[in-house]
Parts: sequence; C-alpha cells; structure tokens
Amino acid sequence: MALTQLLIVEDNPDVAGILADFFESQGAVVDFATNGELGYKLALEGSFDLIILDLMLPKMDGLTVAKQLRHMGCNTPVLMLTALDDKQDLLKGFASGADDYLAKPFDLDVLNARVTALINRHHGKVARGVLKFGSLELDIAKHEVYRSGKKLALTPTCYQILHHLMHKAPNIVKREELIEALWSDTPPSNDILRSHMYQLRNQLDKPFDSPILTTVPKIGFKLELTSN
Repeated sequence: MALTQLLIVEDNPDVAGILADFFESQGAVVDFATNGELGYKLALEGSFDLIILDLMLPKMDGLTVAKQLRHMGCNTPVLMLTALDDKQDLLKGFASGADDYLAKPFDLDVLNARVTALINRHHGKVARGVLKFGSLELDIAKHEVYRSGKKLALTPTCYQILHHLMHKAPNIVKREELIEALWSDTPPSNDILRSHMYQLRNQLDKPFDSPILTTVPKIGFKLELTSN
C-alpha cells in the first residue's frame, strides 16, 4: 500500500492494536478513535483516504457516525466492521453510508484487499467524474461548477482552488497545501492567494443565502454546510 492515511474507529484495544501494526507495516499513517463521537470529530477535521469504522461503539454507534458524516458531505470511503453477521445489519450499514462491510473475525489480507479496492475506486471517481458537496457540483471533465443548479463563472485558478477544497471537503485545507498544489516551487505572496479566495467567495457565496466557504483563521479554508 502506498502512503495512505487511515482513521480507525474501534473501541477494542486488541483489535485496534492488530490493525495498527498491520497497516503501519504496509506503510500507512494511522489515526485512532475509541468512541463514535471522537471518530466523527476526527473524520471531519482530518484528511483521510479511508475510515475503518466499528459498528458497536460507545457514545455514538457506527451507523450514526456514518450517517452523520454523509449528511455533512464527507465523501471519505467507510469500511464498517461488526461482530454481527446479519443481513439486516448489512443493509443498515449500507443505508447509513458505508461503502463496504466486513464481519469479525476477519482475515487481515482480505481486509487489506477491501481497503485498497475502496481507496482505488474512490480516487478513480475523483479523477474522472463529478465532485459533489451539498448543493455544489464540480464536473471535472467539463471544468464546470454549479451551485443549486446555477453555473458559476470561475477563473482557472479559482476553479483549481475549489477542486482542491471539494476533494478534501469537509476537511480543512491549509494555506500552504493550496499554495503548493497551485504554484509548486514558485509560491506567490499571501496577498495573491487572498485575492483569489476573495474572487472565489464572490462567486461561490455572495449570490446565495448561506455561505459554504469558511476561512479557518491562521490555518486555511474549508467547505462547510450550514446546519439548519
């Protein structure tokens, strides 16, 4: 496995330890949560290629975590683990927004194959298809962006910024990450990035009732859906 960032939400320390040892030996960077509330928080704040999510968790169960993440626009693949192997549990897992489902006890090689397939599939969709976040839709092939069905007139740089933000949404994208993605080894001054963000906000937010582009002071930017 290439360098991959995984979030493991698992309250059983033995299982979490086994998963950590295995995936770290494959070269992955692994973060952990021992309850559903923390897992939900980390999933929204971090930038992960995949979430391994236990079904039975304290504070917030796995089904609720997955459902709330999808409601918030998080499109990170979710592989759900459960000690239950029942058709209704499987259907509930998929209905909540999980991408795959594996019953305990599981074979680590099978788990690894599932994880790799989910990540590859997700990256393939991102590369070829349409990115969606709330009412926002970005057509990669056509280089067109719509919000609530209205086409936005974006400059090429604003389009690239939004593409990056949508790919990471709803996670925070640091200023340095944006600058590196856009200008690589020839970064401009912060004023130029600020100017582009101002132009993007004028198109993305000002014509609509609720803002979607959020500035995180001293860190960067993120796309955020307003809770009603």
